[in-house]
This record gives sequence, C-alpha cells and structure tokens, in this order.
Amino acid sequence: MTDPQVALFMLGIFIFIILLGFPIAFTLMAMGVGFGYFAYFDPHRMWRAYDRAVENGADWWEQTSLWVGGFFNNQIFDLFVNQTFSVMANDVLTAVPLFLFMGYIVERANIVDRLFTTLSIVARRVPGSMAVAALITCALFATATGIVGAVVTLMGLLAFPAMLKARYDTSFASGIICAGGTLGILIPPSIMLIVYAAASGVSIVKLYAGALLPGFLLAGLYLVYVIGRAWLQPSVAPKTVIEDDEKMSAWRITLLLLTSFFPLAFLILAVLGAILAGWATPSEAASFGALGGLFLAAIYRALTWQRLRESVYLTVRTTAMVCWLFVGSWTFSSVFSYLGGEQIISEFVSTLDISPLTFLLIAQLIIFLLGWPLEWSEIIIIFVPIFLPLLDQFGIDPLFFGILVALNLQTSFLTPPMAMSAYYLKGIAPPHVRLTQIFKGCFPFLGMVFIAMAIMYIFPEIVFWLPDKIYGR
Repeated sequence: MTDPQVALFMLGIFIFIILLGFPIAFTLMAMGVGFGYFAYFDPHRMWRAYDRAVENGADWWEQTSLWVGGFFNNQIFDLFVNQTFSVMANDVLTAVPLFLFMGYIVERANIVDRLFTTLSIVARRVPGSMAVAALITCALFATATGIVGAVVTLMGLLAFPAMLKARYDTSFASGIICAGGTLGILIPPSIMLIVYAAASGVSIVKLYAGALLPGFLLAGLYLVYVIGRAWLQPSVAPKTVIEDDEKMSAWRITLLLLTSFFPLAFLILAVLGAILAGWATPSEAASFGALGGLFLAAIYRALTWQRLRESVYLTVRTTAMVCWLFVGSWTFSSVFSYLGGEQIISEFVSTLDISPLTFLLIAQLIIFLLGWPLEWSEIIIIFVPIFLPLLDQFGIDPLFFGILVALNLQTSFLTPPMAMSAYYLKGIAPPHVRLTQIFKGCFPFLGMVFIAMAIMYIFPEIVFWLPDKIYGR
C-alpha cells in the first residue's frame, strides 16, 4: 500500500472504531501514535545503534538496550508530546474552562426558575405566552452556559411540566425545550466557536461578531413559529390564566425583571460587549463572567460549598475532554497529512469540478450526517479541519463557513434517531411522554434551521456586516 492509501485506511478504521463506541479521544491518540510510528519509522537508525554496540564488543544486555532504545527512537513520540504541550498552552482554549465554570455556577444559582416565572407573566397577553417565555429562557440560559444537556434537562424539569399542566400539546412543548436548549452553541459567547477558532485559526472576536446576527435570526424564526402556531392553532397552546392578573402593575413587573431577567442579561452582555469592543480578550472576559456568576450565585443565596465543588469538578471534566480531543485530533491529523491523506482528498475534490455552492452543500450534508453519531466537539475538532484546506479552492471565507457549521450543528441535537436533546428531555419527562412525540415536536424547528441557513447563504452580509463594521475586512 502507498502512503496515501494507508492514510485513507487509517481514516476508515477510525470511523469504524468510533461507531463501535470506543472513547474518541483515546482512539485518536492510539491511532495517531500507531500509524505515526509506521509513517516515521526508520529501521536503519535502530540497527545502526545495534551494529555499533556489537562492533564495540558490548555485552548482550547493552546490545538489547540499544536495540530497544532505537525501536522507541521515533519522531511520533516527539510529535505527540509537542502537540500535547501546544494544546495546553493555547491562549484561545484558556477561555473554555472559564466559560464552562460560569455556566455551571449560573445553572446552580436558582436563576432560571425566577426567570421563567417572570417572563411568563410579562408575556401573558401574547399567544402561547408560556411557550414564548420558555423559549426566551432557554435562549438566555443556553447563551450563559453553552451546555446543551444542562439547559434541556433543567428546563425540562422546570418549564416542561408547567406547560403540560397548562394543557399545552406535548410535541409542541417538547420541541420548544429541545430547540431552545441548543441555541447556546451558536449565540456568543459560545464555547463551540472558541473550539472552531482554535481549530481553524479564525479570530474568535470576529467569529463572535459574525455569529450574533445569525443567532438572533434563528431565535427570531423560532419565536415567529411559536407565536404563529399558537395564534393559528390555539389548542396547542391554550391561553394561560394568571391569578391576580389585574394586580400585575407596571411597577411589580419591573421589579420582577430587575431581580430575575436583567442580572443574567447584564452578565452576558457585559462579557460579550467587552470582547467585541476590544476591552478584554475572550479569556479575560470569561474570567469576568466566572466572577460574575459567583456574584450572582451569592446574591441569590445559592453559593454553597457543595455547589461550588460540583461546578469545579464538572468544569475540569469537560475541559479535559475537549483538550484531550484536541491532542488526539492534532496528532491524528498530522500523521494523516504526513501520509498524504489531505492531498489525495484535495485532488479528488478538484477533479469533481463543482461550484462553491455544491461544495458547501456537500460539506454541510456530511456534517449533518456526522451529527447523528457524534457530538459537536468531535465534529469540529476531527472532521471540520478536513474541509478547511479546501475553502481557498472555492473562495469561501472560513468565518462564513464556521458560522454555517454552527447553524448546521443545531440539527445534530434535533434529528432522529440520535437527537441528543430529545433523549435529554425524555430522561426527565413524565412517563406518559413518548420519545416519538418529542421527535415530532423537533421537526418544525429543524425546518427553521434550514431556512436560517438558506437566508444566510443568500444574504451573507448577515455574517459579515457586524465584523466589518467593528473591525474592517
């Protein structure tokens, strides 16, 4: 087999192994080191050391030691150590544990229940008021945490039973929780965009600026669908009757907003504004956000030693997963590239003679399909870098491609049979709620994602306008 054929065989074996359920980070590292040893192996170096030992009259033990030392004298081990150090010293990735800690602290600060109650009261005259409140709460909480499972689970325990009690359609309520919980991987400050920036070399501040309007566009489409369906089909979202509605004065509503909505919104806007305005790097802004999360938890009297310890533990665990995925991915991709894998893929795509639109459709279709068995972190770290070298051939901006991928990855949480948001919700839903009902509720929101992607392609200025306005081309 030639080296490029070995590279493709390596990629095929990797996909087969992860479909069997093996841990992806350690599979990447093992295959990178294993195939890397083959790629960098120089038998002459090993035997030269052994022959010199024989010529010098060394004893059997010294000869064996030199032979074994020559066996392990392979560049792949140096590459693996260097890749590990590079990942751990990456300034962009420093923001990941800080944003995660901010999210876990906010999750445990008892903010979400106050927020949902307040927004339900504020939106009480809007069709589907409880659904609107749940969607806005999901969007705000998902933006603050960036952790899909945490948002869907917490909102499934808080808002989902309330909507079912108000006789909302089960599928309609399920779709709102599942779709709203995924918005955090798109709307800044998004951890997914930080990971994409580290993998692609695109400026994280430009990614944040570029993702802001598409994020609002998708959230707006969700709201239009929810309000429109509640208005056209009142049976799916009956009007909520709030006790003492006449006593809800403007002052009381303002007080509720001041004590629930504005603190979290201010924290998010302060972090994002500091990054976009250039007042702080993402890592510095993330540290401010983590401190702000601690302050909010203390204000709401939810800052206990147990919750702090849980937040630190979950932060360390998730950060370790992301970092080891990077180590494995960069080792794997370095060996794959050294063997000529990237070159053969690039030559194959060049021979297809396709347009930029066709390339984008193929790339997004592959990412859409990968979203069934894989998490977004694995797709961004492992598979997206395969497409990045091809962007220049088709004149596609990596910034635009990254935001399009972030939109596309919303579908990985909503598309059966591996819709993780649906499984998160099913895990904490009442027994009578069937998984098929949750899947049914997700389909309209999938349609909204595809509409948002089409709008973004037709009007790319949705992505470029804000970065150009703030930073220039």
